[in-house]
Amino acid sequence: MRPGPWFFLFALLPLDLQAEQTQPAAAEQAQIDALEQRLATSEQQREALGAELQASGGNSDSALIQRLRQENQRLKLQLKKTQADAPEPLLDDRQQWFAVGAGAALLGVILGGLLRGKRRSRREWIN
Repeated sequence: MRPGPWFFLFALLPLDLQAEQTQPAAAEQAQIDALEQRLATSEQQREALGAELQASGGNSDSALIQRLRQENQRLKLQLKKTQADAPEPLLDDRQQWFAVGAGAALLGVILGGLLRGKRRSRREWIN
């Protein structure tokens, strides 16, 4: 075989591949341009919706905050009124614990006397 046609085939093959690559590149570029336009339109819509949301959201947030502040003030007044109306405790904590201790000691003395019964034991401690 002659080396001529093979050489010619391998010489033209890269040119053919370059031609195929340039044609889809133009189609891809058109698609890229269309997507960039859609992206720009979407960003404009997003900005418009964001501004609209901030404008409407600010009003409802301030109304909600105002309502919560009023309810907070009402509850504070109700708490003060309830605390003022509540009677003072008869004993504070220290006095209450003292009374519990005294009651326990008195109960121990009474039970000790009852459990002793009528047994007579020598009273060594009374000389």
